[in-house]
Amino acid sequence: MVSFPWLSLLWLLPLAGAVLVIVMPPSWRQFAKWLGLVVAVAVLAVSIVITAGFDTTGAAYQFIESHPWIPAFGAGYTLGVDGIAVVLVLLTTGLVPLLILAGWNDGGSRSRGPHGYVALTLTVESMVLISLVSLDVLLFYVFFEAMLIPMYFMIGGFGEGAHRSRAAVKFLLYNLFGGLIMLAAVIGLYVVTAQHGSGTFDFRTIVSAVSSGSLGVDPAVLKALFLGFMFAFAIKAPLWPFHRWLPDAAVESTPATAVLMMAVMDKVGTFGMLRYCLQLFPDASTYFRPLIVVLSVIGVVYGAVVAIGQTDIMRLIAYTSISHFGFIILGIFVMTSQGQSGSTLYMVNHGLSTAAVFLIAGFLISRRGTRSISAFGGVQKVAPVLAGTFLVAALATLSLPGLAPFISEFLVLLGTFNRYWLAAAFGATALVLSSVYMLWLYQRVMTGPVRDGNEKIRDLVPRELVVVAPLIVLLVLLGFYPKPVLDIINPAVGHTMTTIGQQDPAPTVPTGTAEGPHR
Repeated sequence: MVSFPWLSLLWLLPLAGAVLVIVMPPSWRQFAKWLGLVVAVAVLAVSIVITAGFDTTGAAYQFIESHPWIPAFGAGYTLGVDGIAVVLVLLTTGLVPLLILAGWNDGGSRSRGPHGYVALTLTVESMVLISLVSLDVLLFYVFFEAMLIPMYFMIGGFGEGAHRSRAAVKFLLYNLFGGLIMLAAVIGLYVVTAQHGSGTFDFRTIVSAVSSGSLGVDPAVLKALFLGFMFAFAIKAPLWPFHRWLPDAAVESTPATAVLMMAVMDKVGTFGMLRYCLQLFPDASTYFRPLIVVLSVIGVVYGAVVAIGQTDIMRLIAYTSISHFGFIILGIFVMTSQGQSGSTLYMVNHGLSTAAVFLIAGFLISRRGTRSISAFGGVQKVAPVLAGTFLVAALATLSLPGLAPFISEFLVLLGTFNRYWLAAAFGATALVLSSVYMLWLYQRVMTGPVRDGNEKIRDLVPRELVVVAPLIVLLVLLGFYPKPVLDIINPAVGHTMTTIGQQDPAPTVPTGTAEGPHR
């Protein structure tokens, strides 16, 4: 009996919705938006069905679909999800309906503006989803690259900044260059499998061969292939020093597009590190681990320090994401169960907190017409709900205990300390730095006397409250009770740790006195 192809429905439904939206008559502007929203909610419903049916005690990969695609090259249409993919699928499908609502007026005045904007949003969602559920390396690569095209048009065609075209080109060139390097590595991986059997792109087959030692490849070759994959993922994530495209792209986009890019699309980069870099190249990952840990810690501190000096609200928030991605990558490559569970949970929590703080800031900027921090002041007196929700989102961004990002950041630091205590010590400094930039931002924008031009700022309207409220509720709920998400994540992390042959280091507790150890 063939099970229902839920994963195919998951990614094809938003793609079909995008096609329906784009072919609508130009005059159906409102209907195009509503159809896009209905499709996004339907995709969310499919992801909930998949999550409800996922067995955390069962096989590592579930809802498997496998069909021939390019048999001559060993490529197949092979889909499946583990616990890590499931929670990221939920994050993606949960955010997109909120982003369509948040960007309800982002289509511009062109006759088909709303059609294009909604269709591009659904297309990005579709391509992110198939990247998360693909179990074929070539299939993953195709959509890993293809998602750049709709995002390019969303930044350059619908962005609000004066330099949006330049930011869009910068985004595309950085990511395309990384993708070309990865393409060489993908081809190299196929050649390696062909030299030691029948060539294949099947992820599970290659991982099995690597784990059993039957691949028999020169370690130097595997290190080179690892660098090809890692380079592309480090640009998309992004990891310092490959981050230069992100602040410009985030600032020049609409807030909803920026969140789609940072909270949804960029997670494919960190997901790729966790799935493809570690499991396809475990020895190479271990070899380069110290270097990547150092770059991650630099990114954590760099993003936080640079954020403090920003005068643009959106650019400040963009740099906080660079710091957070440093934490995520750090947790992945310390190769401890706490670190990887914390990183996966951090991907979810970062998506929620970044969406909340970026969208609320966007609502505020749309009212005032400027991103300059110095133009604001006293907003909490004229828009108390907007200021209050921004405060909660800001506190979540700085990982205040009781809000969701704290648990994930704590797990990452704990997992890092068990293997690299000095890296954990430097990473922990970001907790202080994040308090500086977020609380100082809130103080300058929301408190004090009402500055000229701010007295007419209105509070959140019902549509905006519908967007913000679920994010705030989830930040609080997951801050106090992350267990349901961790229950899905932990078995997948355990499978990854076993696959790459890593074990958590035994805790070392100093014993004895100054005279010598106790016996």
